[in-house]
Amino acid sequence: MHATLPLLAASDFPAIRRRGLDTLQVNLGYRCNQSCLHCHVAASPQRTEMMDAAHVALVLEVLAARRVGTLDLTGGAPELHPQFRELVHAARALGVRVIDRCNLTILSEPGQEGLAHFLAAEGVEITASLPCYSPANVDRQRGDGVFDRSIAGLRELNALGYGDGSSGLVLNLVYNPQGPSLPPPQAALEADYKRELMQHFGIRFDHLFALTNMPVQRFGSTLVSKGTFASYMQLLRSSYRPENLDTVMCRSLVSVDWQGFLYDCDFNQMLGLRARVGDAPLPHLRDLLHADAAGTDIRVADHCYGCTAGQGSSCGGALEPAATADTADTGGR
Repeated sequence: MHATLPLLAASDFPAIRRRGLDTLQVNLGYRCNQSCLHCHVAASPQRTEMMDAAHVALVLEVLAARRVGTLDLTGGAPELHPQFRELVHAARALGVRVIDRCNLTILSEPGQEGLAHFLAAEGVEITASLPCYSPANVDRQRGDGVFDRSIAGLRELNALGYGDGSSGLVLNLVYNPQGPSLPPPQAALEADYKRELMQHFGIRFDHLFALTNMPVQRFGSTLVSKGTFASYMQLLRSSYRPENLDTVMCRSLVSVDWQGFLYDCDFNQMLGLRARVGDAPLPHLRDLLHADAAGTDIRVADHCYGCTAGQGSSCGGALEPAATADTADTGGR
């Protein structure tokens, strides 16, 4: 796999700072039951990295000590972690909102029986990958048979009340472009998804998140192999919109890897760009017990243009304007 950090490190992306810590995004490990072409984590069934029990306990300590509002669980397939259900139950007992970044096929994976019922019982918010409503496109990007298994998973979630708009069980879908292009306008695409999935499969969901593919790990390496890395970066840079700086996810989020080390976002985690929290040379989850992440400088590189291009992109889809502009630390170009 081609390393992309050397191509991204020299950057004129504006300096920004974290406002506070509202979301702890925890990568429980890189093992997954799929190997998607667009995956910025390079997750696969062959990966063995997994957070140990001591760090899982530390996650709960930090949630309580920092009164973090949201625990965002990702991977790999986070549900494959042996303590996934224990962690979710304990976080919900603390009153923390829990998001499960689910690939849908995990719901029918051997050993995951009852997973959908567990998520519903705990009131977990599901953000599920479905990069297209076309079977051929999904299977091309994520593997043969993935679309049919994804639809089966969505039907199971719908049967439990997810996505019906009244149960309180939130089901959001995630779209990624098929290649080196920006996502189309999110609102129009969401309407298309809702129409097509209801008409052909009877599927309901709450919102669609349109995410920009980031030039890191597997997707970035593919761009290098095809000789399109430079042109894709030019697209991201030329589509930059400074107003998106106000609402990029790193302003209120800290990303945690499977070893407990801290990053400003999941993409920085994949590039090995550690966060700056406290005085620790290698900031760790335990540092959040006594160090405040608010006001810290965020490490930036050229891939950050992916979050600020066009309509913007985050773990919650296209960016929305901040309620109150904070221009004191947005830098300039």
